[in-house]
Amino acid sequence: MAGVSDLVRQIVAGGALTDPAWRSAFAEVPREVFVPYYYVTLSGGGQERLWREDPDPERRRRWLQGVYDDVPLATRVRDGALVSSSSQPSLMAMMLESLDVRDGMRVLEIGTGTGYNAALLAHRLGDAQVTSVDLEPEVTEAARVHLAAAGYRPRVVTGDGALGAPAYAPYDRVIATCALGAVPGAWLEQCAPGALVLAPVGTGLVVLRVAGPRDAEGRFLPTPAYFVPLRGGWSGGGESGGAAGGPGRSTCGIPRHAQRHDSFHFLFGLAGHRVGPREAYELWRGAGRPARERYGVTVRGGAQWAWLDDPDGPHRWPLGAGSSGSTGAAGSAHR
Repeated sequence: MAGVSDLVRQIVAGGALTDPAWRSAFAEVPREVFVPYYYVTLSGGGQERLWREDPDPERRRRWLQGVYDDVPLATRVRDGALVSSSSQPSLMAMMLESLDVRDGMRVLEIGTGTGYNAALLAHRLGDAQVTSVDLEPEVTEAARVHLAAAGYRPRVVTGDGALGAPAYAPYDRVIATCALGAVPGAWLEQCAPGALVLAPVGTGLVVLRVAGPRDAEGRFLPTPAYFVPLRGGWSGGGESGGAAGGPGRSTCGIPRHAQRHDSFHFLFGLAGHRVGPREAYELWRGAGRPARERYGVTVRGGAQWAWLDDPDGPHRWPLGAGSSGSTGAAGSAHR
């Protein structure tokens, strides 16, 4: 029967969990406690709910098998739309290792979800060092129940994730598990100097080093990432799956080899509506089909922008609902 050891083997085989402390966390925190049920999409359309208490032993076996597969699981669906999920464990492992935590650090998690990631953090750092925020009371209450059942009690706050959790600041690390169009300024304000913020922007993961309450900078990791968008009163100008443009924009007239290339779609989504498809293609081709690690995000004096190769170079794109700037270069908006 599937179990924690099977999941750990899958994650290690994929190249993650090189840190023994995180390997121990994944080996000792049972994912099944946090996912008592989830939804799978049927081939003919519609969704099937698999759950721990199903009277059918075959369906219970399928539920447990899915829990310990290295796949994301849809845990809350509303009117056919995904509201909350349990992220792919190997992606969680890569993000946690990239967070570069050390004993005694305080971590703010944005997007509690099932509570599984908060439990992993609490196992590594201790309950008192972890604060997790989610918007909906039913999500946070369920997460508290799951966490307590697994023996963990980090601080779980019900509130708008974009506002962070100022009552328990400062934080040494911030990790978000929701898609953003821009990084909320409140997170930086609640960070200690030198803190790291790891957040999904567009379809990528950026790691920012915080220099001050309005200043941070960092590059993207090589791994694609697709998360449920941040919900609440704040808008960073983003849409599901893209920093400013989203993946649904037309690529009509673009050569097929580019349309099949992840790096083209990453640039096209990150630049948003400020760059048309042909201009994005010419930049992508001229820059040598740049990998994700060549891109970054800068926050300076409150303004923020994405860039290719150089934060002050020619290829910059404003992020955030209120940003302005011309195609290809951010101009005076970031000076």
